[in-house]
Amino acid sequence: MKVLVTGGAGFIGSHVVDRYVEQGWDVVVVDDLSTGHRANLNPKAVFYEADIRSPRLWEIFEKERPQLLNHHAAQMSVRNSVTAPLFDAEVNILGSINLLECARKVGVKRVIYISSGGAVYGEPVYLPCDEAHPVDPICQYGASKHTVEHYLHMYRINYGLDYVVLRYPNVYGPRQDPNGEAGVVAIFAGQMLVGDPVVINGDGEQERDFVYVGDCAIANLLAAEANVPSGIYNLGCGRGTSVNAIYETMRQATGYRHPPRHGPAKLGETRRIFLDAGKAQRAMSWSPSIDLKDGLADTVEYFRGALAKRVA
Repeated sequence: MKVLVTGGAGFIGSHVVDRYVEQGWDVVVVDDLSTGHRANLNPKAVFYEADIRSPRLWEIFEKERPQLLNHHAAQMSVRNSVTAPLFDAEVNILGSINLLECARKVGVKRVIYISSGGAVYGEPVYLPCDEAHPVDPICQYGASKHTVEHYLHMYRINYGLDYVVLRYPNVYGPRQDPNGEAGVVAIFAGQMLVGDPVVINGDGEQERDFVYVGDCAIANLLAAEANVPSGIYNLGCGRGTSVNAIYETMRQATGYRHPPRHGPAKLGETRRIFLDAGKAQRAMSWSPSIDLKDGLADTVEYFRGALAKRVA
């Protein structure tokens, strides 16, 4: 099996690539390295530095002819989507359509598309959100990610292109960049380990569904199985954890001694969200296996080791 992974040099995408390589798959990575890093690339994967909006993408598909497309590449910043909505749409919508056109022309069998469970639902009507929950995003990022879900449905009806949408929760773990557009775990780790001030946006009582990156990578492997029906699947642990609770757990793990500072809340961010992943459990036997406390401890140790290498 040959799979083409967009965003395969990024935080989550690189873990997904590693899983496919471990299974003996032929893996092709397309990444423009705008947020990804060469250090994340698996040496057994074929790498192309390219933008998913580029006409050159067709040449890559024509040469490699993958059977599976795993689409992680995205403009992933909620804040940037609010301030630069045209760029957000160009990358997340037009770039994705470019990929789908290439995929159908070379006969790709299935697309695994990464959407956002934290952004597409907007402010929840009920919790946990299942896939039947109304989709009412309150930021441009959520709207652009959801738009592609409609295109996937059309491409299946019109061209027979199979798909699985994975709506991610808040994913954390090793390789997340604390200096870029990162989740709160990576940001806190980077700040705490060097003793910098930690800033919490808003009051810190906003809740998210935190899932370890390794668990999400496994879901991408399971979603490639032919017996998994086309459709949309939430990933999540089904419960919310506040940013204040994340801060306290990481403070203990790092030995950080300073109180947090509080800044303004971010525009366009949902107050409280967590996801029902029962459909993924039933269809592909997926559920998170890494406890939050253990996952945070593992993440802290990764960042501690990375810091030691920079200092040495």
